[in-house]
Amino acid sequence: MRQFVIVAAMACMVSACGQKAEDTANPFLTEFQTPYGTPDFNRIKVEHYEPAFLAGIAQQNEEIDSIVNNPEAPTFENTIVALDNSGEILDRVSGVFFALSEADTNDKIMELETRFASMLSEHNDNIFLNKELYKRVAAVHDMEEKGQIELTTEQHYLLDKYYKGFIRSGAGLDEEKQMRLREINKELSTLTIEFGNHVLADNNAYLLVVDNKEDLAGLPAAVIEGAAHEAKAHGKDGKWVFTLQESSRLPLLQYAQDRELRKNIYLAYTNMGNHDDANDNKALLKRILTLRLEKAKLMGYDNYAEYQLAENMAKTPEKALDLLYGLWKYAIKKAKAEASELQAIMDREGKGEKLEAWDWWYYAEKLRQEKYNLNEEEIKPYFSQNDVHDGLCYVVNRLYGVTLTPTDSIPVYNSDVKTYVVNDGDGSLLGVFYSDYMPRASKRSGAWMSNFREASADVRPLIYNVASFTKPAGDLPSLLTLDEARTMFHEFGHALHGLLTRCQYKGTSGTSVAQDFVELPSQIMEHWAMAPEVMKVYAKHYKTRETISDGLIAKIENQSHFNQGFMTTELLAAAILDMELHCLTSTDSLNVVDFEKQLMDKIGLIPQIAPRYRVTYFNHIMGGYDAGYYSYLWAERLDTDAFEAFKEHGLFDQATAASFRKNILEKGGSDDPMRLYVNFRGAEPGIEPLLETRGLR
Repeated sequence: MRQFVIVAAMACMVSACGQKAEDTANPFLTEFQTPYGTPDFNRIKVEHYEPAFLAGIAQQNEEIDSIVNNPEAPTFENTIVALDNSGEILDRVSGVFFALSEADTNDKIMELETRFASMLSEHNDNIFLNKELYKRVAAVHDMEEKGQIELTTEQHYLLDKYYKGFIRSGAGLDEEKQMRLREINKELSTLTIEFGNHVLADNNAYLLVVDNKEDLAGLPAAVIEGAAHEAKAHGKDGKWVFTLQESSRLPLLQYAQDRELRKNIYLAYTNMGNHDDANDNKALLKRILTLRLEKAKLMGYDNYAEYQLAENMAKTPEKALDLLYGLWKYAIKKAKAEASELQAIMDREGKGEKLEAWDWWYYAEKLRQEKYNLNEEEIKPYFSQNDVHDGLCYVVNRLYGVTLTPTDSIPVYNSDVKTYVVNDGDGSLLGVFYSDYMPRASKRSGAWMSNFREASADVRPLIYNVASFTKPAGDLPSLLTLDEARTMFHEFGHALHGLLTRCQYKGTSGTSVAQDFVELPSQIMEHWAMAPEVMKVYAKHYKTRETISDGLIAKIENQSHFNQGFMTTELLAAAILDMELHCLTSTDSLNVVDFEKQLMDKIGLIPQIAPRYRVTYFNHIMGGYDAGYYSYLWAERLDTDAFEAFKEHGLFDQATAASFRKNILEKGGSDDPMRLYVNFRGAEPGIEPLLETRGLR
């Protein structure tokens, strides 16, 4: 089901803002008069958002009324397609507003986001709790079930998504329960935003200021220079500043000899949202979990995880947990072995210290050098951001004939953003791609893909990728870690899913798929990032332009399983934490921090490893991945198995690439995801490729 922007049209606000809503100077009220219809960021101002949202609400309300009051009998075209096509202005303004609320926010946008949330929630409920609209959708659904109409596979799945969307939104509940559901949705819409704002505020509030250069012993020169630039940006010339951004935090944990510095930044990161202050998230999360549970029970489920997974590939939380706990026994065993190796290094140093969580990255880097004679700083000069992007372009061109052409003619929301026109092998337009890779205080942490415009029929999408990679510093360009290089490929895998879609309807287009299927196109792309023949094309020293040596590639390959116990364990711990929180059937006595501690002790997580995200800053579960963080590992079973086909036939085998494009990337949500996978692979996926890729066997 296409996610309608969740808005509420309060009559007094609509009438009060009526004149503004009709203001033709507002760029959201008509199609953008720009190349390819891209958002006109040269004209968009913050004062345009509210009247545009209100105009969009009014427009969609009129469109819904037209569907409901259509004197003709319900048909697929006059009901389902009309519903799918409704809300053009709302789509346009929400695509921009919510992109900036994540990637380039400010106090005014955060204020508007909080204020709009309950409005947006009410509007969404007004649509999906509209009895007459539901009757028409149900009538079309009944006609297909009875064989009275014949639909294409894509049409069937679009109808099915809307029909189930109404059911899952409470259309079948009595009036009293619907009223309570509206209240829950409205409150949740603001609480989840508040949670994320608290995390961002805590992230931005922390600065680790180092006064003496001697305290930076062990850090590479490039990291020290970057910290000096960060200090200058914060008005602290002559000092060195580290932040909680991953590109700043992780190098300090990896290389700083000063154990107290490592402890300071580690504890600051793992306690975000947990300081009993204005940004504390403990009570907020409990309230969110309580409301989600109440909503699930209103809908007839025992817990929220059951409700969430009903339309995913896993279907039930039990099946998801079977996968997670099945992998856990391999991961924790390997993590314990890794911890013993790190402790052995500490013992040889003779300081009498025991391995703590803030020591892991530091001693893992020592172990990497000891076992593989490889230092990540030795690799980074070959992975400049521009060169990695060139490698990405090379791969998608070899696989699918896709080309990305840089352009300066498309307006952007921040000077960090780059734009590309994307064409197919025959020269036809696939869409426009935006990349936004630089960290900044106005951007939330992490990496993601979304769009300003969804594809449908002949309308091509406007796709963006956002990340926070290592900043340039002085004469140094942005030099990426191996993980950052993989992330660039990963997010563009999502972009390909949007760009290559050939679906006719917005509701089935691109990434409008089951949550635990959506990571397949992204995660499979990571395999090409570190493929030797691909690195020989793009990995060039940023200064000398010398191609990476075979010896260095061999070192990278040899350490591919290095630290996988740690990485898999922290990922699994977070996924289990998310799922078990949402499997609760009561939250009456819940203390979220105590729950996390007790659960991690129960499953045997060692104290030197924390879940990848702890409860008070687990932004993923605030929307999109609530009871869904398992999806990364569920999809990894798919992507590792799928990549076996390329290993069998050739990394750039055209028949295999064409099949993956046709059966996966072009299909969106127009068919059953496992059927699409089997159409490509010939069979359902096994678990062995995942275990082998992670070195767990």
